[in-house]
Amino acid sequence: MSTILRTPKAGSDWTANELLAYNIYVNAESSPDFFGYFPEDQISLDALDPALVSTQLDAIDYTAMSDDAHRLLSYIDLAARANAGQDSAIHDVARETLRVLGFEERGTILRSRYAIHFVVCGENVAAQTDVCLIQRNSTSLLIVQSDKNALSSRDPEPQVVAEAIAAFQQNNRKRTSVGLVELDTMVIPCITMIGTRPIFYKIPVTKALSDAVITGRYPQQRTVVSKCVVIAQSRRLSEGMEVPEFRRVLFQYYEAFRMMARDLWEGYKV
Repeated sequence: MSTILRTPKAGSDWTANELLAYNIYVNAESSPDFFGYFPEDQISLDALDPALVSTQLDAIDYTAMSDDAHRLLSYIDLAARANAGQDSAIHDVARETLRVLGFEERGTILRSRYAIHFVVCGENVAAQTDVCLIQRNSTSLLIVQSDKNALSSRDPEPQVVAEAIAAFQQNNRKRTSVGLVELDTMVIPCITMIGTRPIFYKIPVTKALSDAVITGRYPQQRTVVSKCVVIAQSRRLSEGMEVPEFRRVLFQYYEAFRMMARDLWEGYKV
């Protein structure tokens, strides 16, 4: 698709056209292909408050659970009932889920509405993440981009790809500022949220892809992004963490992704 017009768009304006314009293909993979195993068969949730995993939202007894469980279930309940335009409810669920499940470790911090600046077609623009896990020195480790619901016309996937490219550029700028060499490749772990249901991504960003975006050129080598979609037994796309049985499975996938993501970002932490 070398003939597609390329313009200096901010990350929030990226669509499927930008993925075609920069030769980026998103490949859906099964759990064993993405993780190397089935998380629902191998991941234990024994470290979590059982109430967090099994409580029905219409039967919450706040006196019989931990503060973490109380807070996260409250966010899930608000998100499940959020009206159009209340995207912040989904952002709250995403951030609190990552915090409760241990993504935010010492030396890292979760930021909401964190802007990452990058160059597209020779112009400086911004990629506005919904949630971003960063090192205290501003190295971006993990990115979350959300959408309100499964029926929305807005696709968070091209946006999260743009944000990963922005993270690559910013992270390399940070490396050079402290006297480290730039990296040719970073695999950025990312999540999109459709309602309260996550989709997990491994987005490989190379110097060749970044340079193509900076100069507005078509890269000859295709970039293949891997994603893993978790499907509820009901097969309903609108179903998410408000359903306890599916919440358990999603927490297992989050934990599997946390371990994978840590291995990925260790390759580019400063």
